[in-house]
Amino acid sequence: MTGPRTALVTCRPGPQISADRDLPVLVRALEEAGARASAEVWDDDGVDWGSFDLVLIRSTWDYSWRADEFTAWAERCGGVTRLANPPAVVRWNTDKRYLGDLAAAGVPTVPTRYVAPGEPAGLPDGHEYVVKPTSGAGARFAARYGPDEHATAVRQLERMHAEGFTAMVQPYVRGIDTAGERALQFFGGRLLHASRKGAVLTPGTPYDARKVAHPGLERWTPTPAELAVAERALAVVPDASALLYARVDLVDGEDGRPQVMELELVEPNLFLWLHPESVPRVVEAVLAAAVR
Repeated sequence: MTGPRTALVTCRPGPQISADRDLPVLVRALEEAGARASAEVWDDDGVDWGSFDLVLIRSTWDYSWRADEFTAWAERCGGVTRLANPPAVVRWNTDKRYLGDLAAAGVPTVPTRYVAPGEPAGLPDGHEYVVKPTSGAGARFAARYGPDEHATAVRQLERMHAEGFTAMVQPYVRGIDTAGERALQFFGGRLLHASRKGAVLTPGTPYDARKVAHPGLERWTPTPAELAVAERALAVVPDASALLYARVDLVDGEDGRPQVMELELVEPNLFLWLHPESVPRVVEAVLAAAVR
């Protein structure tokens, strides 16, 4: 086999880590297309990242526990080979304060306030809200609160601040309960496919409980309005032309129009098991990036 050597990067298994159903499928598909592909663990000191033509971040789903360590790895890796997505994008996207950049650029986003360690909670009155960390994945340390649950929310903030996390506070977007959350996947600069899932956060679920990250996931055809918002968000990304992949998560605001919930540019689940017809397109884009 003489094709480009490609590493698909994952993390070590653990009790809080979901299995990546797509990883073996993608490794096999790349090998069948002529590439030399292997799954590698990002914090394995024995991996020679410079020996690969392309390092593709896939399921590094423990990075939010160790964000500084992970971004440092991305910088080192990007210094010796081509990393997708690039280190600058990884660094920008691992901190959800990027939502402020999107909002400042006029992209419809879920209203967000940030509470750093030492700052007053200032929790909302009169409506449901969500508290979660600016560095997080899989709804880790995220919870939904009603107006009468401020004491519990404050305890969550205190725990997060003690662990060094900055919190983000958002109104609970009620449209999720009816229209769900839509995930638009892009690969190689084009829309790949889209999916929809139900609400992740249910009332009364503790912030430190493990959540079902993608309940009721199903195939979805994005509307023109959803596609337009997603493309506006991607245009704000630093060095957007260097993106190999992206996932834009959308919900409906109080006006019924789509707005960005999150922009996943580091390790988005592609849900290829739900969209098997997308595998050849992903392989084509990865091979093209590996020989660029």
